[in-house]
Amino acid sequence: MPGPGRAPWLWLAVALSLPSLVPLLSAFAALARPDPATLDHLLTHVLPLVGRNTAWLLLGVGVASAALGTVLAALVALCDFPGRRVFAWLLVLPLVFPGYVLATVFIELFDYAGPVGTLLRELGAPELPFRSRAGLIAVLTCALYPYVYLVAREAFASQGSRALEVARSLGMSPLRAFVSTSLPLARPWVAGGTLLVLMETLADFGTVAAFNYDTFTTAIYKAWFALFSPDTALQIAAVMLVFVIALVVIEAALRRRQSFATVGHVESTRLRLGRYAWLASGLCALVVTIAFAVPAARLLWNAVRHLAELDARYVESVTNALGLATVAAALTAAAAFVIAMAARNRPGLASTAVTRLATLGYGLPGALLAVGLYVPVARFSTWLANETGMDAMWQGGLALLLVGYGIRFLAVAHAPVAGGLLRIRPGLVDASRSLGVTGPRQLRHVQWPLLRGSFAAAGLLVFVDVMKEMPITLMMRPFGWDTLATRVFELTNEGEWARAALPSLAIVLAGLVPVMLLTRRRQDAP
Repeated sequence: MPGPGRAPWLWLAVALSLPSLVPLLSAFAALARPDPATLDHLLTHVLPLVGRNTAWLLLGVGVASAALGTVLAALVALCDFPGRRVFAWLLVLPLVFPGYVLATVFIELFDYAGPVGTLLRELGAPELPFRSRAGLIAVLTCALYPYVYLVAREAFASQGSRALEVARSLGMSPLRAFVSTSLPLARPWVAGGTLLVLMETLADFGTVAAFNYDTFTTAIYKAWFALFSPDTALQIAAVMLVFVIALVVIEAALRRRQSFATVGHVESTRLRLGRYAWLASGLCALVVTIAFAVPAARLLWNAVRHLAELDARYVESVTNALGLATVAAALTAAAAFVIAMAARNRPGLASTAVTRLATLGYGLPGALLAVGLYVPVARFSTWLANETGMDAMWQGGLALLLVGYGIRFLAVAHAPVAGGLLRIRPGLVDASRSLGVTGPRQLRHVQWPLLRGSFAAAGLLVFVDVMKEMPITLMMRPFGWDTLATRVFELTNEGEWARAALPSLAIVLAGLVPVMLLTRRRQDAP
């Protein structure tokens, strides 16, 4: 039974989860009262184009990332080849690059005036049509395949190679044994990783904007900043929300229709590839070179060439980004702690629903969340000013931007904090209570020392995500407030691909820390 003093955690969690409803309700409310002329324009000119482009992009990136991530995971987890242990963590490193940073590097390389484009003209070879749908799919695949690789590698490694050995003992070839046994067992994890890739692809703004490829996110941005029509932006966001819901429902349905059993983890000999071993090493090396080594080297080269541009505006962008990410990380980790404490102290349907609602924002694309949160708050502020004379200056300030970050990244912070709370034995809390240590004293002296590591992990993850976040910052920031991500957008929007290397490199360095910690923990995995 819940003890006294535990109910406030639940009510505070309810209050923190309610903002997640605002973008959802505002988007669907825009569909309930459509303007006929606007709706006709959307149905005729906008939605068919962005819907078709988005569908093709999801198909291309989803298939390519699933195939590449699964093949690489199977090679690393089940096979033995030269360099396997090194490639096991090198293949994770492309996670440090946001998609829009990879886009700036590859477009600068393959553009007409870029080194590759120039070399092709000198050799008399035809120019590569890189700024196309195929090029966009290739860039996003390089940025997102590690999502599939990581979860699929864990799935293959947890099964060991026993299932593969059993199938081979029945006379199957290695390829047929893999397709018949290991791959079906890993299918739920591959599907989960692919779903993450699809969600990230649907939410992407910076990469598609760099390629001038119209999707729902760019359509929302143009409706707001080019057409100055919040209602149009909300209606596009509502249609985009249908895509988000469809992805989640389809993935859940696929999981319900399948039942899987895993073979217990048993250490056994990995499959020796014989004469194909160096081919596996070559494939891994090629992926690492294209997705990490070349972009990192080119980014560093361009950054060094433009070091003279380290002016006051750049320093201000760095300061703004660091300050904003630090405050957002602290507030979001604190909110995640409240949500996790409510679930721990008041277990049941209510706390489960609150947790689901509070962590829903991670599935909402940034552009959808920005317009769905800003427009109703701005209209409420205007109404309040007209009715009471109060000037709600906060509607366009940093406070609302921090709320947007909180909605988007609360799920990121909740996972490590909730995991840390699970490691605190209830008996320890009960013992401290029996000694008269309750309330804030219990939190400070008993729980906090055991939760500091989890809080640090949660804050670090949110910090890096805020540093990389582009659409929320771009659409909700106060006028004249620049961060590294918005600076990259401005420079690429002007075609200054090489000059975008300085802020891009700073974002990559920020993302390198958690990725290195992740690979360090996993490099000893089988």
